[in-house]
Amino acid sequence: MRRLVIVLVAALAGCGRAEGPIIIGVAGPLQQANGRSMRLAAIMAAEEVNARGGVRGRRIELRFADDEANPAKAPLVAQQLRDDPRVVAVIGHINSAATLAAAPVYNDPERGVVAISPASSSPLISRAGPWTFRVCPTDLQHGPALAQWAIARLGRRRALFLYSNDNYGRGVMQSFRAAFAQRGGRVVSADPYLTTLLNGDSDIDRYLLRGQQRGFDVLLIAGQADGGIRIIREARRLGFTGPILGGDGLTNVKSDPAAEGVYISSAFLPDRPDPRAQAFVAAYRRRWGETPDHRGAMTYDAFHLIVRAIEEVGPERLAIRRYLEQVGRRRPPFLGVSGTIRFDENGDVVGKEVTIGVVRGGELVTAGTAQ
Repeated sequence: MRRLVIVLVAALAGCGRAEGPIIIGVAGPLQQANGRSMRLAAIMAAEEVNARGGVRGRRIELRFADDEANPAKAPLVAQQLRDDPRVVAVIGHINSAATLAAAPVYNDPERGVVAISPASSSPLISRAGPWTFRVCPTDLQHGPALAQWAIARLGRRRALFLYSNDNYGRGVMQSFRAAFAQRGGRVVSADPYLTTLLNGDSDIDRYLLRGQQRGFDVLLIAGQADGGIRIIREARRLGFTGPILGGDGLTNVKSDPAAEGVYISSAFLPDRPDPRAQAFVAAYRRRWGETPDHRGAMTYDAFHLIVRAIEEVGPERLAIRRYLEQVGRRRPPFLGVSGTIRFDENGDVVGKEVTIGVVRGGELVTAGTAQ
């Protein structure tokens, strides 16, 4: 009799869960500038889905988890999401270091949960495990795109490269250096920096002055916006008037007047000439009164891709992962606001293009011909 009661209670509890909301985790630096668009895009996407009745008659709820872009905190955040059986999938993390740190948690062989990164570009993520996916291009695409622009569009062949001393900075630097050399360019100096030391860090001036002595004609920066804008200001203060280029981590420098004319690689720009992209940008601006960045667009796509998976195969974790593994192969690709999404055997998006944008009047827009 006691066994029967336990079985009935478990069955009733299971029914309750099936009738409750479907929860999707969102993990990233939610209170920082580079996580803002991610958070707002996720909220907007959930509102859209719930306004049309949810998924399979159930509402979507978001479970936000702030990793502060800290690879030491990311595994703790991932563990909280993984250990909640109501969380069916996760969108995150933003930074490559955080994604790599959290990956072993999501790839637990017994309690795995899908995590789709909107913006982690390190090539190392390709080997993170079967539960890890991303909808953004890797550094192996950003570096060559910047090298091509520097030489073919700007006619520059002597680069000074300053990069944040992390997986992201090193990845963009290495791929740029190889592609730049293949096209006849030369990196006259490549120097790492720590963002936490940039305030009053004399090394930045020393790197820039040494680069001037070696005759650099283009400055490359691979890092986040907070460090990038300080380097841009220092370079201009020391008299460098040539072009400055950077990876997508620099996107938020656009709000600083000193960044006018800086070129930035990105997998999504708000003036992307595609009806889906323009509808998304217009809706985001109406909802939030600002323009989304690539992190927001990729988050929006990741969310709707997860929803499509749930619609077709249900909200079970393993079913979602198996569905995603087949997107673009045995299942149709996903047509998102950031372009077409199809995954390879490593969970990497295939064929996503990298575009060069330029800061104009506080916005990052598609760069035309070299100025």
